[in-house]
Amino acid sequence: MKQLESNQYGLSLHTNTPQLGLTINNFAGDYRSQILDLGRDISSLLHQYLIDFISPQTWSNIAFLAVAKGPGGFTGTRIGIVTARTISQQLNIPVYPISNLAAIAHFYLNQSLINKDNSPTLLAVEMKAVRGQIFGGIYQADSQKFGIKTYLQDKAYTPEEWTEILNKLPQNYQRILSPENLAHTGNNMLELAYLQWQQGNFYNWSECIPFYGQHPVQ
Repeated sequence: MKQLESNQYGLSLHTNTPQLGLTINNFAGDYRSQILDLGRDISSLLHQYLIDFISPQTWSNIAFLAVAKGPGGFTGTRIGIVTARTISQQLNIPVYPISNLAAIAHFYLNQSLINKDNSPTLLAVEMKAVRGQIFGGIYQADSQKFGIKTYLQDKAYTPEEWTEILNKLPQNYQRILSPENLAHTGNNMLELAYLQWQQGNFYNWSECIPFYGQHPVQ
């Protein structure tokens, strides 16, 4: 598989919550991340924090981007996607939109927080949505390819619908509740993106689409 040069880095951007999450990694030992509580100021402060964060690296060192595509806050998600698309277009580098639920599933796999004795275990990840609904997605390990693979795409459900889906799963599964600090999954996003980069799946900026899950005003 392809490998990054030592002076090449992946950069992840998480803006789906009031916290801004930034991570940079060359997957050869040089890794750092930063979490900033910006709240509503994220739109006005994002670009300056981003420029400060990547130093001493420059934009020419960035080989690919990972961005949290949702589900999450509408405004923050949109800001992150637009920023990532712009950087990708200007630098002519691939950008990988990563589901928050997929990043959580990957975190659990990396931290050995699932029962691996009953493999393959399905990871049913859920996150609170507005209007009493639940964002749900189901994943499982895929060691041969991208780290995890999707069993059931992310979608907004009523609690009753989600429970019915879980009850009908044909395999053992582990139910995972989303943590509040989603911005801390930045390196999981990068690792998922890096696996795709290594496989030669070079997503164009125009393919970077947010997942809102719900209409913001309904």
